[in-house]
Amino acid sequence: MRASSPQDLDNWLALTPPEPILAPDLPIIDPHHHLWDRGGHTYLAAALLADLDCGHRIVATGYVECLSGYRPDGPMELRPIGETDFVVETLHKPLSGAAGPIAAAAAIVGYADLTLGAGVEPVLAAHIAAAPERFRGVRHATAWHESEKLHGAYPTRAHMLNEPAVRDGIATLGRMGLTFDVWTYFTQLDEVAAAADACPDTIFVLDHLGGVIGIGPYKDQRAEVFAAWSSALNDLAQRPNVRVKLGGLGMALAGFGFRKQPTPPGSRKLAAAWAPYIETAITAFGHDRAMFESNYPVDRVSGNYRTIWNAFKHIAASANHTEKAALFYKTAAETYRI
Repeated sequence: MRASSPQDLDNWLALTPPEPILAPDLPIIDPHHHLWDRGGHTYLAAALLADLDCGHRIVATGYVECLSGYRPDGPMELRPIGETDFVVETLHKPLSGAAGPIAAAAAIVGYADLTLGAGVEPVLAAHIAAAPERFRGVRHATAWHESEKLHGAYPTRAHMLNEPAVRDGIATLGRMGLTFDVWTYFTQLDEVAAAADACPDTIFVLDHLGGVIGIGPYKDQRAEVFAAWSSALNDLAQRPNVRVKLGGLGMALAGFGFRKQPTPPGSRKLAAAWAPYIETAITAFGHDRAMFESNYPVDRVSGNYRTIWNAFKHIAASANHTEKAALFYKTAAETYRI
């Protein structure tokens, strides 16, 4: 059964095998989710709360830009401020879950055009003014591949991270105490490393484990992709100003194809598929520079929120208390000042 519409996906997820919450008292900050209303698919406060209030102890979250709520007019470079306004308006107070309040979008990562170089500073200042206690950084997607099958919703081009203006923009983030979330493919991790070297005072946060691909030109090449990805990731991890988000493997991009199965996978099946990647990243970066992320609602195509966090807990089962605290809470809290 392939989830071809929001209703199809809801029906498919309703078939999820029931399973108990693992380690229900473990506090979690989910540092990567979205909000949107597009194409018949709405994911706003009520839907987010329904997921967060699933039995896991989610205490706070981080919002990451997804082209939502832009201003319809005004200077182009300032239109993305509308997304910060949208998030503040949508989640203006903590959500009320069964286990207590949840500080949803306690950190906001918005968009600003880093090709403006140092000229991006007024845009960043406007974001901060819109959410002075919550705006924490910028994501400017740079994921690019020559294959048309891998062209996404963002306007990108080859070697953006090598451009002097973009690096000036990244450096400006660091000077203003803001982070740089990086959405890129595994084929570009060497460019991320070079940019991190060029901007040592900016904290880079590598989204979605660095963009593992299992479709298009990389279909049926999982071993080859893993070897190339892990080598590049281990090299990138040598940069102390880089963090990594452990998630995003539920996207169709990763090629696991769970959404094509008659029923959603249980957490053990997800953990078995994802553990080699997540364990490699934890070993490379260490627990203090790695954080689990839901990437919701994008990763819904591979499982419900409850199941995905159970999968992460299976993968981290051998970690000690301090290590689990870092992976599920502390790294996110420190990176985004939550």
